[in-house]
Parts: sequence; structure tokens; C-alpha cells
Amino acid sequence: MNSHEIDYRIYGEEMQYVEIELDPNEGVIAEAGSFMMMDDGIKMETIFGDGSQKDQGFLGKVFGAGKRLLTGESLFMTAFYNVLQGKRNVSFASPYPGKIVPIDLMEYRGKFICQKDAFLCAAKGVSVGIEFSKRLGRGLFGGEGFIMQKLEGDGMAFVHAGGTLARKVLQPGETLRVDTGCIVGFTQDVDYDIEFVGGIKNTIFGGEGLFFATLKGPGVVYIQSLPFSRLAGRVLASLPRGGKDKGEGSILGGLGDIIGGDNRF
Repeated sequence: MNSHEIDYRIYGEEMQYVEIELDPNEGVIAEAGSFMMMDDGIKMETIFGDGSQKDQGFLGKVFGAGKRLLTGESLFMTAFYNVLQGKRNVSFASPYPGKIVPIDLMEYRGKFICQKDAFLCAAKGVSVGIEFSKRLGRGLFGGEGFIMQKLEGDGMAFVHAGGTLARKVLQPGETLRVDTGCIVGFTQDVDYDIEFVGGIKNTIFGGEGLFFATLKGPGVVYIQSLPFSRLAGRVLASLPRGGKDKGEGSILGGLGDIIGGDNRF
């Protein structure tokens, strides 16, 4: 086994964190900003890329780190090692309400594809790379662009899903249609494409976008009920205008704004 064999426990319901138990000399890699807490005896190290390959040279490290820029992530990742005797724990938290999904890459033949910002942490030795779309339509209209992340190796990885998580097992030829932003990830045999919604009324007035994703089995698909883009959009839409609040606590609500002289709707 090339990846470190780690034990873990997930705590919480809607705002979860994962606690990783490290034996002596074991390590875990994580996205910058996901760290929560760690025991004494854990050494933290900032690395280029994911550090999954040894002796790859300076140019190899730069190339590995550069690939992460294409997915919108930082050049650097953080590695945590247990440098003392006995077991030590390090914990990582989800960035917004949702679920942390443990992915055993051995169960999925060593590869799992996920959206760009879904990866949270993984056992040292797991490779966090990029997955290019081979289809123009998917790249232009798929919501995730031409590039998604791929997790490769034989260890444990953890991804984050917003809201409530749905796990679907697709049979050969079975198709699932999904909002493009609701995809968390899927196994390597799933055929992912983009389909036009169709219909003038649906296109103009539907409010669900012009395209949705089609996921065709066989394989396993993880779907989230609350993509971060949707959450951020609602927050931005509710921001006060002109420095005033929106009066959600007022009985009059919007009518109160008119009475108060705020006519900007």
C-alpha cells in the first residue's frame, strides 16, 4: 500500500469535522484553510502540490503545484505528520453546512472524480490531480468548466458536500439528470455529459439554467442539495442596499421600506 493507512471518525450532523488518527510517522494532506485542531506531537509542513510522489525533482514539484492552479486551488497544500510515539489526532472542518464524505479509493479501483472545491483532506500518498473534460459542451456549459479534480491512490480521501448528501448507485445504461452545481463527485466509469433543457418557456422562464448534467452508469454518484454557489447567490441577493437592512424582522417588510423612503427595488 503506497498511501498511509489512517483511521478516522466524523463528528457532528450539519457542521461536521473529521478527526484523523495517526500512528507514528503517518501523515495526512489537507487543503489550506481546512485545519481545525491537532494534538501535541503533530508536525505541520507546507508542500508544493500534494507531495504524493517522491524524488520528482524541482520541475516536477512545480508542475504538480501548477496543475492545482488550473482547478482554482492554492499552489500549496499542508501535510501533518505524527513525529512522536503513540497515536496522535488531527482534525479538519467542513467549510460550510453539509456532510463530509469518506472515500476509500481501493473500493473505486484507485480513482474518484470530484468537483474543484470538494476535496478536504486525504491520507499521505493520495494524488490530487486534474481531470480534463474531453467534450466541448461539458467544458463550456458544465458549471465546473473543462477541469475537475481527480483523487488517485489506494488510501482514504475525504470530500465535502453542501446540505444533504445523496448517494446513487447507477446500473449500466441508467441515467440520472442533475443540476450541474449539485454534483459532488463520481466514480471513473460514470459517463458525464451536458444536456440542453429545451423549450422556449423552460429556457426563458424556468429559472434553473439552460443545461443540466447527465450521469450515465455504471458507477456511484454523490449529489449535494446545497452547492456553495447557490448558497452564496442567496446571501448576495439578500445583502442590504445602501447600507440599510432589509427589514426581515419587520411586520411591514418591503412596505416598511417604502414608508421609510427606500424605493430602490
